[in-house]
Amino acid sequence: MKIIPAIDLQGSRVVRLRQGDFTQARTFEHDPLALAGRYARAGAAWLHVVDLDGARAAQPLQLASIARIAGSGPRVQAGGGVRTRDDVQRLFDAGARRVVVGSVAVRAPEDFARWLREFGSERLCLALDLRLGDDGRWRPAIDAWQETGDADVGELLRRFIDAGLRHVLSTDVAHDGMAAGPNLALYHRLVAQWPSFDWIASGGVRDRADVDALRETGVAACVAGTALLDGSLSLEALACSHAA
Repeated sequence: MKIIPAIDLQGSRVVRLRQGDFTQARTFEHDPLALAGRYARAGAAWLHVVDLDGARAAQPLQLASIARIAGSGPRVQAGGGVRTRDDVQRLFDAGARRVVVGSVAVRAPEDFARWLREFGSERLCLALDLRLGDDGRWRPAIDAWQETGDADVGELLRRFIDAGLRHVLSTDVAHDGMAAGPNLALYHRLVAQWPSFDWIASGGVRDRADVDALRETGVAACVAGTALLDGSLSLEALACSHAA
């Protein structure tokens, strides 16, 4: 299982949000390009870059920063504000190797299915960000996590299987940025129900014990943000995960 460092961009800053709440942003004193280089030297093969400004504006805004990061070495999967095919293409043109799509896949699944067929299963990743409702049903969080959709998650995934989907990034919004550990039960369930996907777990990773526990769920990779920035997850873990 690979560890993918996250770089969340707001303005020219590296930040982390709590449960996607823009009013609870923690800023880190890192230059994004320097941080990308640090992760590259530590052995990261991929970076997960989130354009938070773009997510709020519903269009990619950090293309220049993404281009600089993509030129630093590791492959980049990038998302935030993707709403149209042109948005996807602009991120590819900026150097992203894979584009992460969330809200459009929920609101207009036929568009995302068409992009999958056009660009291929290795170039796109579904962002399946989830909230657990009072009724016990998981629902997708959309529009920079400011809204919750009512789409049936199972129906979406079945539709995208036929279109060739392979990579799915899933976040339990309640765990994101909370340093409370990942939702292991959720990932066990997702992998068991949908084994044909390469699942990427995101949200809640604190340390190497969490990484080891996620490995046992069968996910293909996990995204780590605050834990790497704080140092509770060592940079050496990046090299180990990609050498395994």
